Amino acid sequence: MLISAVAFELVHEAFETSAGDGGVALGLLAGSLVFFGAEVVIDRLGERERNGSGSAHAAHAGRALVLGIIVDGIPESLVLGLTVLQAGTVSAAFLAAVFLSNLPEAIAATTALARAGRDTTRIMRFWVLVALGFGVTALAGYVILDSASPRTVAIALAFAGGAVLTMLANTMMPEALHHGGRLAGLFTTVGFALAFAISALQ
Repeated sequence: MLISAVAFELVHEAFETSAGDGGVALGLLAGSLVFFGAEVVIDRLGERERNGSGSAHAAHAGRALVLGIIVDGIPESLVLGLTVLQAGTVSAAFLAAVFLSNLPEAIAATTALARAGRDTTRIMRFWVLVALGFGVTALAGYVILDSASPRTVAIALAFAGGAVLTMLANTMMPEALHHGGRLAGLFTTVGFALAFAISALQ
């Protein structure tokens, strides 16, 4: 679902918005580098823990997934605010695509954090704060992107795409293959088709 959302909801929209001025390439590279750099920092901070126990490895995976959600969610929230600015209402299809594409990621992050021994109340409190933060970001998108150039909007969309693709390749795909085996490929295709259908309806 995330691959499909990146292709049809983020990068394609960024390409159409940028009119070929290079904003898509810049945004993709920036998003990938930001996620990659942040993940390197997490790796170095948690290296001793991961070498010590399985729960520490789960905590690392959970933190990486949370990082992906945050890095991806900020530009997406800005875009949601922009759709309100342009159409006077939130795009139901885009909102559904973002929700459905992020849901498996959030479940995986929650499971990994719980497996690492994090308190359930603490995890829920964290997700509430993340949701509130994204709401504020959407409001900022409504206000700030009112006067933004098409290139700026394109870079924001492509930034989200680059971050998600890097997160998928480094975190979710290896975990899916490890825990799901060959079924991971089948469900990847099903998820891609579902998100594409939502994009087509939009």
